[in-house]
Amino acid sequence: MAVIEPLERHAEWTAATVTDSDEWSHRLSDSEIAELEEALAQARSHTDDLLDVDKSRFSLPDFGDRLAQMAEELVNGRGFQRITGLPVDRLGAEDASWIYWGIGSHLGMPWPQNARGHLLGDVKDEGRTMSEGNSRGYQMAGPLPFHSDGSDLVGLLCLSAGMSGGESLIVNALLCHNLLVKSAPDLAAVLYEGLPYDYRGEEADGRRPYYTIPLFTRHGERLFIRYVPPFIKSSQRHEGAPRLTEQQLAGMAAYDELIADPDHQVEMVFETGDMQFINNYHVLHGRRTFQDDQDAGQVRWLKRLWLATEILAPEDRPERFQASRAFSHWNAKRTRA
Repeated sequence: MAVIEPLERHAEWTAATVTDSDEWSHRLSDSEIAELEEALAQARSHTDDLLDVDKSRFSLPDFGDRLAQMAEELVNGRGFQRITGLPVDRLGAEDASWIYWGIGSHLGMPWPQNARGHLLGDVKDEGRTMSEGNSRGYQMAGPLPFHSDGSDLVGLLCLSAGMSGGESLIVNALLCHNLLVKSAPDLAAVLYEGLPYDYRGEEADGRRPYYTIPLFTRHGERLFIRYVPPFIKSSQRHEGAPRLTEQQLAGMAAYDELIADPDHQVEMVFETGDMQFINNYHVLHGRRTFQDDQDAGQVRWLKRLWLATEILAPEDRPERFQASRAFSHWNAKRTRA
């Protein structure tokens, strides 16, 4: 087993050290918006399929440099970034989504978000609940606990903020790992062992409906975190899934206490035109309940991207976090939600 110790201390932050939102927010300038619209026009002149657009077809000679800096900060620094000011009301949802995709192409390659290979997903209330066996968080309006997604980076674009609620919450999962290692190393060690996860109906044909992966994985001097509490708990509905042990439950409870501490969190209110990007391996994200008003047309609608950063080479990743499947899906399925 790898030595269990605090890792990547440079990426630690607390609520008190990131109070200045200007440090992690970038408001698009008029010139940057004009550059994005020019890139959009050029992309549309070459193709009518958004999925054909990559970084080479969405040229950003000036803003691209800023996005490269953001990508570096996401992977090797703070682990989260907000971009504001995209004029969605003027552009319309389709053009705004193309620009969002183009920005994402400068941060990484698209990573499939589900078994169907969808690359650009919608986050809307579809009336689902987590109690339904195969539902997903992006299909419901209720609160989402802190969790990670299955890619290097996750991005969200707010096309419509809805009537109320839906505040985004993020927490420094890496800091909480380091605190747990120092305060309860025996419990941290348990979380370096495999935990059972429910596939939620997305397993391949003939495969078992669960898989195992550790909450914490060390690779060299890097920490990789995978944590989706509802999927761990719902794995127990499957007869063959490993039963959660008292030690695993105690380890999860200790970690949950750390990530629930407001001193380790940041809250963001999404406004129309806001984009949020997060490093899934260092930062967990959650959401408060939101409400829509269908009659008034106030319906919360986000677009989601999962991205494989090119900053991490194959040798920089443990096997279970390799991005090869993202690239194979890009070439093979190339579908959108």
